[in-house]
Parts: sequence; C-alpha cells; structure tokens
Amino acid sequence: MNILVLNAGSSSLKYQVIEMPSQTVKCVGLVERIGMEDAVFTHEKGSVKNSEILPILNHEVGLKKVAKTLLDKEFGVINSVDEIKAVGHRVVHGGSKFSDTVEATKEVKDNIRELFDLAPLHNPANLKGIEIAETIFTSAKQIVIFDTAFHQTMPKEAYQYAIPNTYLDDHKIRAYGFHGTSHKYVSEKAIEYLGEKSKNIITIHLGNGCSMSAIKNGKCIETSMGFSPTNGLIMGTRAGDIDQSVIFFLMKKLHKSADEVNNILQKESGLKGLTGFSDLREISEQAAKGNELCKNALKLTSHRIKKFIGSYTAALNGLDAIVFTAGIGENSSLMRQLTCANLDFLGIDLDAQKNAIRSKEIQEIQKENGKVKILVIPTNEEIEIAKQSYQLIK
Repeated sequence: MNILVLNAGSSSLKYQVIEMPSQTVKCVGLVERIGMEDAVFTHEKGSVKNSEILPILNHEVGLKKVAKTLLDKEFGVINSVDEIKAVGHRVVHGGSKFSDTVEATKEVKDNIRELFDLAPLHNPANLKGIEIAETIFTSAKQIVIFDTAFHQTMPKEAYQYAIPNTYLDDHKIRAYGFHGTSHKYVSEKAIEYLGEKSKNIITIHLGNGCSMSAIKNGKCIETSMGFSPTNGLIMGTRAGDIDQSVIFFLMKKLHKSADEVNNILQKESGLKGLTGFSDLREISEQAAKGNELCKNALKLTSHRIKKFIGSYTAALNGLDAIVFTAGIGENSSLMRQLTCANLDFLGIDLDAQKNAIRSKEIQEIQKENGKVKILVIPTNEEIEIAKQSYQLIK
C-alpha cells in the first residue's frame, strides 16, 4: 500500500511516498519558498536527485507539482494517483478533542479551523494541505495525525493552568504539547532498544522548534510546550518560557500592540533575538570565533534544557534514559555536550569520544558505567505518520 505523507508548512511542503507495511521509502521531496517566483522544488528517488527553481505561488501549485513528479516516467514512483491509498497529514494542533489518528471528515476539518488562533503558523497551512490533497488524490483516504495527540495522556496536574476553572471548562485553555509525533516515535524506539530499562525516559526534540517530554511506561506525563507551540525551551525564533508581565510591559510601557508582541515572541526572539542568527550551526561557528552573543546564547539554551531535565526527573521519580533527536539534537555534538555537562548528580555522564561520532543509527553516548543511558535517535515523523495512517485503514 502506497501512503503519501504530507507536512504542509506556511511556506513549505514536505512529502514522502512510503510503501506499507514494509515502511519502504520510495521517494522524498520538499517544496520551499511557496509564494515566491524563485521557489525551490527538490525530489529524491533513491540516489537520483532532481532540483528546480520555479514560480510556485501557492500550496495548490506546489502540490500539483508534487503529483506531476510522482507520475513522471523518470522520477516518479506511481503510474496513477489512484495508487496512493492514503494521504497522511501532519496537523499541529488538535486541541483536547483528538487523542488518536482520524480520517479528515468535515467535523475534523472544522475543528482544525477552529484552532487557527492557537497555532497560526501551522494549522491554516495544514488544513490547506488536506483540502488540496482531496482534489488531487480523490480516491485516497485523507488521514490526520495531530502533534498534540501523544500528549493527551498527561494528568490534569500537568496540563491545567492555575487560572479560574471556567477558562479550562468553557474555553479549553490548558497545556496541549506539540511535536507529539516525534516524541512518540523516538520514545518507542528507545523502549524497543532498552527493553525493561526504559520506564522513565526524557525525550529532547531540538530543531528550529524545540520541546521536551517526560515519558513513563510509554505514556507522556509532562511536556514543555503548552497552550501553543511558543513556550518551554529557547527556539530558533521563539522565546520559550517568559514571565507574562513582560508582555504587559511591552504593551503598556513600550506601546506595542498585541500583534506586535506576538510577532516579537514568535518571530524575533529565541536564538535570532539573542544573536541575529536563527540557525544553531551559524551560532556555533560564530561562538567558536569568539562571538560573545553567540556564546551566551548557547549557555542560555543549554541551561533551559537542564532545568527541564531536572524537573522531569522529579516528575518521573527517576530516570533511565534521555533521548536527543531532531536536527540539532541529532547533529550538534556541542549542544549535547553543553546540555549534559554537570549533571552527574542525576547519573548523566557523557562520553566525549562517543558524542563526537555521527551515525544514522541509534547511538549510546554515555560513559561505560553511566547510570543513565544517553541516546541519540534519529526521528522519522514521516514513518510514524505512515504507520498510524496504515493502522487506521488496513
């Protein structure tokens, strides 16, 4: 069964065709800079890679380009769009209503639309991807996998905010958590790898967006993102945790509007606000050259992660493993080193030589007698989406 996995962002579209249940990836691709005359389209089939620069002015044009390429005699992997039996869509916010993978009914799409305000950078693009895919892959089931679903096992003491109860009861204001597809995938891989020694796990997803989860016996009991994907760790352009009084100060004293404050906290803060760069690779290079702003940003970022490791170890009442994943977590030995430094009290003891090795497989990077396993596990949200889509319709 061929499943097309789509991840529609505000100006991008990632896709893979995965044959299930073998989990064979038949092709991968990316449309970048949607809305521009010089958009970039990249498609890979095996060792063959094709890249083009062309005008892709909206998501519909982008997805039609994807469909055309999937049917191409040289680069394609299907002979008809009807060979795609399901399209699995990553949707960031599902609210408290959805804890499982679902088919994209009118009710589900309406719910995604209702949550636009909670994930304005993601949900509108996610819904657009579903609606366009319905017109192109007309015989396929449209399946929705919510980033919030994995975190629905959190107990009330973890998700409720200390504000009047009516805001939870009537308006569903609570912590939801995000990156659930990634946290689910790597935690299951860790449990499979560690066996019985995997009751208490902390997963650390570090990319342009960053989040952590505390996982007990395979279930999420805490996570760092909350009502929206903006709080918790320091991210590429997002501030993460901040005293809410800062928002009122910006509005009252500096006369910023609500939209301006939202833009500052979501698009102008985090690593970008601290250094002028949003990419950790550039920040690491500049820090090595002595850039004090970049050195400070690395300290702030790793310090924030340490705080969550400590609090989550307490919430779990013990720690068997921590897992680094996503672009930064998998590739930045420096961030792993800074994060794990001076945590020997918790049994976290990094081996510098193991940490320097890069691999596409699961790696253990703790010292020989390290009490806590330190794992690097490549995330694969696309495989997880394909797997959940297949399980729903098989």
